[in-house]
Amino acid sequence: MKINQELPSQMDTTTKNQKAAADGRPSFDGMVQSQTHKLKQQEVQQLMKNITLQGDKLARFRSFRDLVKFKRMVKGFLQETVYNGLDLQKSHSFSMDGNNSKLAIVKEVDEKLIELTEDIMNQEKKTVDLLGLIGEIKGLLVNLYT
Repeated sequence: MKINQELPSQMDTTTKNQKAAADGRPSFDGMVQSQTHKLKQQEVQQLMKNITLQGDKLARFRSFRDLVKFKRMVKGFLQETVYNGLDLQKSHSFSMDGNNSKLAIVKEVDEKLIELTEDIMNQEKKTVDLLGLIGEIKGLLVNLYT
């Protein structure tokens, strides 16, 4: 008897959810996904802002401590965008071409970080050259995210 009483109530809630989606109102799942996406975008934008500030500090002071912090920030950005972004892309896309381009950008970012490390170690480099290299890295990160 108890099973019969629960079954109609479950069917009623399913019908209500379907009606809400048919009325044009967003479903709860859609609202949660939308808010999650907004929060992730804000987080990535904040990471990029922090990377920009740290890159400016690195160009001014040229210390290894600032270099290590900059690299860690870039690594955190890559983890956030690549790992979450590629999972998202796999669920919405069947082509593997997009993944290959993302991996190529990550490899290029890594090469630029190595070049930046060498430039920091070579104290004769001009600050303008360092700023240019930091700008290239930031550009690659933006390209990776979009």
